[in-house]
Amino acid sequence: MRRVVVLALLAFALPIAAWADTIDITNKFGEISVSMGGIVSTHSEMRSYNGINAPRSSSLGYVSFGTGAFSGSSLASNGTFSATGSWFDIVSGSGKHAVSIFSGAFVGPITWTSTTLPGSHRLTFVLTGDIRGMLNNGHEETGKTTQYFYSTKFQLSKGIAHISGGTTTLSATPEPGTLGLLGTGLVGIAGIFRRKKSA
Repeated sequence: MRRVVVLALLAFALPIAAWADTIDITNKFGEISVSMGGIVSTHSEMRSYNGINAPRSSSLGYVSFGTGAFSGSSLASNGTFSATGSWFDIVSGSGKHAVSIFSGAFVGPITWTSTTLPGSHRLTFVLTGDIRGMLNNGHEETGKTTQYFYSTKFQLSKGIAHISGGTTTLSATPEPGTLGLLGTGLVGIAGIFRRKKSA
């Protein structure tokens, strides 16, 4: 009975360990342009990286991204941006000391949701999308980003918006070969326990 419990724990723990490595990043501010052709945000300050916070007057690096075209009647309302031609980059450091941490793109539609309160002069929006790319160590990562924007009607008509904050979580994508070996190993362990039990 004890061996069955150990096998069950292995069966649950090993696949979870394969997906356990995550990277959590927050960002704020940056140069942003918004149009029906898409959003381009460059050098939004990385404020934290896996719990390490940037000093008050500086940043740990930058988050930059771009989307495809907007499908909706107005940027002031809900809609989606296309992932076609999109990109998403995370850089540590700045200037000649900048090092790419992650380079990828959005996958699937990018949701643009108006969260503006009725009667408010300040327009607020939430952009969410799934991303995929490579870390600088060559590992493939998938993740999700949520970016919070604000603007005014006048600024939005000029293509100007601001990032009040953003969060990005990246998770390692297990390689199919590794998962195949894991599955084969678990089947083998189950066979050994079954043979010992029947003996």
